[in-house]
Amino acid sequence: MKTYIYKITTGLFAFLFVFAIYSCSDNYLEEVDRFSIDSESYFNSEDDYYNALIGAYDLLHSTYVNVMLGEIASDNTLAGGESATDVVGFQQIDDMIHTPVNSNLRDIWNWMFGGVNRANFILEFQDKTDFEGKEVILGEARFLRAYYYFELVKWFGPVPLKETRFQLGEETSVPRAPITEVYALIEEDLKYAINNLNYTAPEIGRATKGSAQALLGKAYLYQDKFSEAAAVLDNLIANGPYDLVTDYDSIFEEAGENGIESVFEVQYSDAEGAGFDCLQCSEGNVAVGFNGIRNYSGPQFDSGFSFNVPTQEVVDAFEEGDLREAVAILDIDAWAAQTGATFGTGHEHTGYFNRKYIARKGDLNTGDQNLTNPNNYRAIRFADVLLMAAEAYNRGGIDDNTAQGYLNRVRERAFGAPNEVTSTGAALTDAIAHERRVELVGEGHRFFDLVRTGKAAQEIDGFTSGKNEIFPIPIEEIQFSNGNWSQNPNY
Repeated sequence: MKTYIYKITTGLFAFLFVFAIYSCSDNYLEEVDRFSIDSESYFNSEDDYYNALIGAYDLLHSTYVNVMLGEIASDNTLAGGESATDVVGFQQIDDMIHTPVNSNLRDIWNWMFGGVNRANFILEFQDKTDFEGKEVILGEARFLRAYYYFELVKWFGPVPLKETRFQLGEETSVPRAPITEVYALIEEDLKYAINNLNYTAPEIGRATKGSAQALLGKAYLYQDKFSEAAAVLDNLIANGPYDLVTDYDSIFEEAGENGIESVFEVQYSDAEGAGFDCLQCSEGNVAVGFNGIRNYSGPQFDSGFSFNVPTQEVVDAFEEGDLREAVAILDIDAWAAQTGATFGTGHEHTGYFNRKYIARKGDLNTGDQNLTNPNNYRAIRFADVLLMAAEAYNRGGIDDNTAQGYLNRVRERAFGAPNEVTSTGAALTDAIAHERRVELVGEGHRFFDLVRTGKAAQEIDGFTSGKNEIFPIPIEEIQFSNGNWSQNPNY
């Protein structure tokens, strides 16, 4: 695990870089001494660029909160926790009563802009030193910038946009860029990455050509650019090295990490460094402990804090014979009756837990089991790619037969035998949306799927159209901008 000195304080424009943070992967990083750098004395060698890239990857660790809230904000899960005041920001988002004063939304803003700034640091000095293979590092930096900006635009809408580091004081002069401009930079970055990366990464856990193609297809889909999405996703499906694994259950176990279905994974490790006063310091997947079974004693699983609990509605969404239900959802009452396990109940206890991302006994975890779990987040899976392609073909009015083929490929794995959808048009659109819900439940996509397809108001209790499609800019940022930025509508 590489470690670097860094300084980050609250607010986008308070990111004052000495540089970098903690490592991003348990697969390819080794311990080095701490040291302090600045841009004038740095980027003089390949190692400098590589180490800076590690710092840019590291903010991916903090996306655990993006994933959790992508479920909690939707109709898939409830906030849960110990009580109605346990992590108030989660509870407010669950009830759609969140305001610009919300520490969890502020974390998403700060941490994603931290990733943008680290990627921009590399790209600002991309021409300083030449070496063989630099285009790969630059391609990964641009993929990461696109990844962080994609998170920002889907959460907050118009955001400040720069291709070099943000400087203190620019909050009063750099405007929030229109959503179209943010997506234009995302598209440009991902096209560069596609042209300069290979399908095989230099080391496990780093972005690839396939990662960039999948994210570009997703960015197109979020803009209703269906023809463009279909083209890039088709290319990935036909030419990439990815496939569906036979056993859905294996995907979310340690042995299934970075497998043939993984298009991009956030790499986590059990390295210490986390605390409740610095969750972003964790090298582990904090969501795993937060999702865990409260006061659990029994086989296979470890205990946790009972947040992000699945609703009865999402459990009922699984069709009879769907093998994914037992993998995605842990019915704790049935499990306790079967094994003799005991557990406690928390706020909004539904009897269900997100089985994909709760701690397993035997996880290689030398730190706090609830804060440093090494379970990778499968950020983009091949099944997601197939379903995005199906949606693009169907909603774009391009070819429903092709859409059915991609959809039914996912369904065959889910049922262990062909289980085909033959509908077309709007009925096929609904079938694809249903499939995305049950295939990807617990993985953080549901809220944004509902928003971008215009279904959020009818599915999410408390959702207000014209307001809740995006989240409020943190109040601190509005104050720092000294009137340069206006708040999102109706907040």
